Formats: sequence, structure tokens, C-alpha cells
Amino acid sequence: MTSQCDISNQNARKIIVFDTTLRDGEQSPGASMNLNEKVQVAQALVELGVDVIEAGFPIASPGDFDSVREIAKVVRGSSVCGLARCVDKDIDRAWEALKEAENPRIHVFLATSAIHREFKLRMTREEIISRAVEGVKRARGYCSNIEFSPEDACRTEIDFLCKVVEAVIDAGATTVNIPDTVGYTTPFEMTKRIETLMNRVPNVDKAVISIHCHNDLGMAVANSLAAVAAGAGQIECAINGLGERAGNCALEEVVMALRTRRDFFGLDTRIVSQRLVPTSRLVSKVTGLKVSRNKAIVGRNAFAHESGVHQDGVLKERSTYEIMSAESVGFVKNDLVLGKHSGRAALADRIKALGFDLSKERLDAAFDEFKRLADLKKDIFDADIIAIVDRQNASRLTGKEADWRYVSYSLSSGSESKPSFKAVLSQNGIEHTATSDEGDGPVHAMFWAVQQIVGLRILLKEFKIDAVTCGSDAQGEVRVRVTDVDTNIDYLGRATSTDVFEAALQAVIDAVNRIQHAREGQQA
Repeated sequence: MTSQCDISNQNARKIIVFDTTLRDGEQSPGASMNLNEKVQVAQALVELGVDVIEAGFPIASPGDFDSVREIAKVVRGSSVCGLARCVDKDIDRAWEALKEAENPRIHVFLATSAIHREFKLRMTREEIISRAVEGVKRARGYCSNIEFSPEDACRTEIDFLCKVVEAVIDAGATTVNIPDTVGYTTPFEMTKRIETLMNRVPNVDKAVISIHCHNDLGMAVANSLAAVAAGAGQIECAINGLGERAGNCALEEVVMALRTRRDFFGLDTRIVSQRLVPTSRLVSKVTGLKVSRNKAIVGRNAFAHESGVHQDGVLKERSTYEIMSAESVGFVKNDLVLGKHSGRAALADRIKALGFDLSKERLDAAFDEFKRLADLKKDIFDADIIAIVDRQNASRLTGKEADWRYVSYSLSSGSESKPSFKAVLSQNGIEHTATSDEGDGPVHAMFWAVQQIVGLRILLKEFKIDAVTCGSDAQGEVRVRVTDVDTNIDYLGRATSTDVFEAALQAVIDAVNRIQHAREGQQA
């Protein structure tokens, strides 16, 4: 049974994985990440084995430029890509951000479909080809790794698309991406389109044909698989399927489809599949967008069996109802692991098994927090350990001297009394206190107390509490989304604690610090 997979693996054509979590994925409503979080995700993508990381759209904002530049400086082992329109200033700005990368790629794009030509660009076919060629040539003047995307390619007339692809390859494009920008096409149409390009574009062998599928009709993964089966060599995708509207092709799904069905596709990637779940969890944490329990590959129920028939079959032979193992994508088989008497070595081993690599300093801090938590909880689950590691990463990446920090709180509330909330926060080592009896509940009162201390005008838009694990002593994870009234920009805040009001207060403080960091960046 295993020999067939081994043979197909040896013969498998390798597909390039182009991850756009940090660019298209971040365009998901509410999914914005700060600079440090983007760097953390980029480093996780390198460990995952992603070939190309699209780090952002440098011309879009100073924040995007800074994140692309910083990722380009620190990432080694994956190509770093920046997006640009076929506009000189976009391309120049992209190169300015990318120039310190180990293997920089400039990704230029221009819409080609009739509807875009007529209503958005108001350009003729000849003008489109001329602008595309000029853009590629200008980018090629900076580096040799150039990608071109004819936006809305799957609704572009095939004869015209062939001419565009031929022209940009002649101009120096080394990758030509075929985007299904609005998620309109079907697998049958995708196969035919890619095959036509492979057969009719005379210089197609001089570039890699790529595919970028949106999921508006739920076919992004199927369309991507159809494209590579027809000859495309690169898939553009995002962790957890993040992206505008209904999202993009999900990296974890398309990668495991290729790997699980190597017998059919004869294709594979260099992705380290055991890193899929840890990377998915990280992206979910930093974006605040939870992964559905029944999400393929990385959802909590992906390898759960409730049906008695299924359970019986799995116990007798796992392959009866599982086509891949949970361990192969990064789930750890045994969940309940540690208690208050567990030592540092046991914690370190479990953290490593969960896919994290902590320095000695951060491991020491994590162990101290683990011991404090073990005094409050009888059993420590994997999710508790992940929460501890997340807090250590967050403190390392975002802590600044001027940040607001939680000190303590007190609360008085009841069904027959007005809530009163006292918050004590510190900034630059100085404690600040405020008490509020405003609002119609303790959370409302807490929010008013924080506003009095920090002096920002903010609105609470979302407030969610989830149990990190099972049991009445479980840690509560609180996620808030607040709006900075002065800029009308939303910010995410999150925190975990066995005390949900403490977690709520810390989550609001986290959001306040993000607002503060953003304002400092704008002033700079």
C-alpha cells in the first residue's frame, strides 16, 4: 500500500505555493494585522514551506510599505513578493520595499476583461497590451523575478488573453497568473482555459502559469486543482481560505488534496503538512477570524467521529473513515497532557510537539505562567498551552514602554443594583485608576472606565467569549472589535484568562494599544 504512494511521490511534479494571506487575505473585512503580527505570520509561512509570500501592496499605505520592507529584510528561504499596478510609481514603491529581500518578486497586474476595459479602465485592447508590457519591463529593470496578472482573466476573451500572456512573457514576465477574480468560473472551464493557453501561447514554456481563484461560488479549490492538472505550475492561496468577499483558495485544502491524491494528480508541493494546523491557529489568532469547527483539514471536527458505525470502523482500521491522519496536518493525538506537578522538560516537550519553538527566555516565562495556571485549573489541555505560547509571542512582538498594561480590577454588579467597575491600568510605570457606573451592564461599565483612563473615543462593536477548553474551570478567550471614532477604523483585541472579566479588560487594552500603535505610525 505504501509503495505506490512512494513511487508517485518520486515522480510528482512540484507545484509552487504562492501564499497571499498577508495581502489578499488581509483584505478580508476585519482581518487587518499590525506589523509585528505580519512578520510573525511570514516566519510561520517560511517554516510551513511556502515558496512565495505575497507580503502586501506597498503603494496602498505607509503601513503596507513598512510591513513588506520588514518582511523582505527578515525572511530567508522563501521569495518575498510585493503587488503593484501597472503604474510607474507603484512599481518603484514596490521595489523600494523589496530591495533587501533574498529573492524579491514584483507582481504587477492590469485588468483585461471587456467589462473592466469598458467601465473601469476605459482602455482599448491595444492600450491594455501596451500598458502591461511597459509595466513588466519597468519591473524587470529592478529584478528578474516578475509576475504579471491579467485581472479578471477568466472572463477575458480567450483570443485576447493569449495575446496578453504572450506579450508579457516576451517583455520579461517569469510567472503569468490567471486570476478568477470574482470566483465565476467552473472546473471544466478552467481546465479548457489553461489547456488553451498551454497550447496556443508560443512562448509559454518561458514562464510559469499560475492560478488565483476566489471562492464566490465555493469552487476555488476545485478550480485550482483543475488548473494544475491542466498544466499550471503555481497555485495562489491563503491560510484558512482568507480573502476578499468569500475568500481565496484555502492553502491547507489544496495542498492536502494534492498530497492525499498523488495517485490521481501526480503532483505535490514542498509544504510541511504537519505545520498546517499550527499556522492556521496563528492566522486565526492574529486576524480574529475563527476557523469553523467543520472546516476541512484544520477544523476541530475534521477528524472527529460521533457516529457509532464510524467509531467502530476507525477503531478497527483507521482508513475506513479517514483518508489522512490527524497527525499529518499537525493535530496532536493526545490532548490532556499536563498538571500542576509537571516539570519544565515536560512542558518544553509538549510545546515542541504542538509546533512551537521558544527561546530559553520565553520558555522560562511560559513555564512560570503554566505553573500559575495549574494552580487555578486541575488539568492543562493543549489549547491552554497554545494560549500561553500566544501570550508570550504577543508580549515579545508588541510590548512597548508606552503601552497600557493591566494591573487589576474590581466589579460590583447584580440584577437589582447598578454595575460599578473599577479599572487600574499602568503606562510608563505609572498607575491610573477610574471607576464607572455608566451603562446597562458590567461590560459596558468596564468599557467606560477604560475610556476615562486612556482618553480615546472608541466604540465597542463586537464582544465574544469562547471557552479555550472544556470544564467549568476553562480559560475564557475574549475577542473584541472596537472602532476608533476619530478615524473610523476597526481594531481587534483579544486575551485569555480563567477570569473572563479580566480577559475582557485585557482584550480592550490590547485593542487600545493597537490604536495607539497605528496613530504613532501615521504621525511618523
